[in-house]
Parts: sequence; C-alpha cells; structure tokens
Amino acid sequence: MTPEEFFDRMKQQWLGPLGPLDHEHLADDVVVEFPFAAPGRPSRIEGRARFAVFADPQRAALPIRIDACDATALHQTLDPGTFIVEYELTATHLRTGKRATAAFIAVLTLRDDKVVLWREYQDTAAMTRAMAPSSPPERITTGG
Repeated sequence: MTPEEFFDRMKQQWLGPLGPLDHEHLADDVVVEFPFAAPGRPSRIEGRARFAVFADPQRAALPIRIDACDATALHQTLDPGTFIVEYELTATHLRTGKRATAAFIAVLTLRDDKVVLWREYQDTAAMTRAMAPSSPPERITTGG
C-alpha cells in the first residue's frame, strides 16, 4: 500500500460525528508521540490498547464534527517505511455551528501496513481557541 493509499484509509475514520475508532491501522506495539503536548497531556503513548483508552474518550467528548481532511503535502523519507503528511482538518462546532480549519503534520512509520510510530505535530492552543464558544470563525494556522 502506498503512503497516499494508507493515509486515505486512515482519514476516512476521522470524518463525520466523533466516536470510537477501530484502531485497526495501528500495530499492537505502536508508539504515538505528541512532541508539543499541552501541559498535563501525555507526550508519548505506547501500545494500541493504551492509545485507544486515551483517544476514544477524548474524541467522544469533543463537540465537533470533522467535515474534511485534506492532505496538502506528502513527503517520502530516506526510510521507505516512513513518510510525512501535512494535512488540514476542517470541523464544525456542534453547539455553535462555527467552522475552523487547522493544520497538522504527522510522521508515520509503517510495518506490514500498520502504524508502528505516529508522531503528531499540532498546535493545541490554536485548536482550543477554535473550539471556544465565543470565538469568531477562523482559519487556524500553526506555527513552525
């Protein structure tokens, strides 16, 4: 499976109302890293089961619907199993109707068509501002 095909399969789970994911695209021994995790949030989670225990309740609690996930760039690396994808998520706040788009970067390493390392770069402060009920609609940009 090509990186493009893999990311297309992965993002299909994210669209629509939020609920638990099936996590089948993750290896049992996956490592998920958030290098810029907000204070009090984990910066590293080891194992598919542990990631599901962390991610599913967090996802279910968000008052949003993800309307679009667009890859803006995909980069190959020297390691044929690793690629970098730049993407944008567009979501609608279900209580306010406000829409916002945020940019992300993921470094994904695959083994046997499953993620073994997922390093996610996101601007959590910008995402929090976008979800605030009183903030105006905006395009969220993340700093480098």
